[in-house]
Amino acid sequence: MHPCRKNNYVYLNWLMKLCVKPFIFLLFFSCYNNSSNAAGVDTVSIGSKIMHKELKCIVIKPATYKKKKEFPVVYLLHGHSGWYANWILRVPELKTWAEEYQLMIVCPDGGFNSWYVDSPVDSTVRFETYIAKEVPAYIDAHYKTIKTRNGRAITGLSMGGHGGLFLGFRHADVFGTCGSMSGGVDLQPFKKNWQIAQKIGDTVNYAANWVNYSVMTLVEQKPKDSLAIIIDCGTEDFFYEVNGKLHQKMIGLKIAHDYIERPGKHDWNYWRNAVQYQLLFFRKYFNSSDVK
Repeated sequence: MHPCRKNNYVYLNWLMKLCVKPFIFLLFFSCYNNSSNAAGVDTVSIGSKIMHKELKCIVIKPATYKKKKEFPVVYLLHGHSGWYANWILRVPELKTWAEEYQLMIVCPDGGFNSWYVDSPVDSTVRFETYIAKEVPAYIDAHYKTIKTRNGRAITGLSMGGHGGLFLGFRHADVFGTCGSMSGGVDLQPFKKNWQIAQKIGDTVNYAANWVNYSVMTLVEQKPKDSLAIIIDCGTEDFFYEVNGKLHQKMIGLKIAHDYIERPGKHDWNYWRNAVQYQLLFFRKYFNSSDVK
């Protein structure tokens, strides 16, 4: 090799090493810094003693999880035919909002069409007990949570909107605040839909169940513990009418609640927008309860 070329090669090699090392360091630092500011997402299996099986669950933790002592938790329920990963796949912004509002978000599996009830006609379906008792017990045992009702919220979409209010009212000792997005809050007008009859019985032999398992009726039995409540539904939603009727009934019963209606359908575009409003509502509730 010509001496000049050799010298140029050595100089170039030295220059590349000199430049590459800081680049690698900066790249590493950038990756580390980004990961340290990102929310953590766990997939866990939560066993149900009452149903004798395990179900998957998503747990979203703020980036500050390791730095703080404990966090409030929002239990976020999926809709009919959904599954535990629905929310995080459709709305990845949940990770950002968990950090922004300094709370954990737990997305349990509620089954294909459980309607979040302990079925009076199918002993294998006990999703009321599972979601309201077994899941919070697991989360409290394995994560740094605020272990009181003032540190727990529950809401969901569609079938999960029914579940959010149904479980919130029936288990006000567990959840201090509850909500619904496009919720099926009255089951009676939908007797042929979404396999509801499989879970609460037919309309002839089990007619009373269609009344008693509806949120529309449940609100008449106001729990002794006060609840902070938020209800949200789009004006083009097939559940819009029953949500409006529930709102009016709660006004008549003097049950304090926030009610939101805006243009929108029964779809993820609506829920992606609605869920941030609900998370903000819950954060304000936690603040008012001195839950940090």
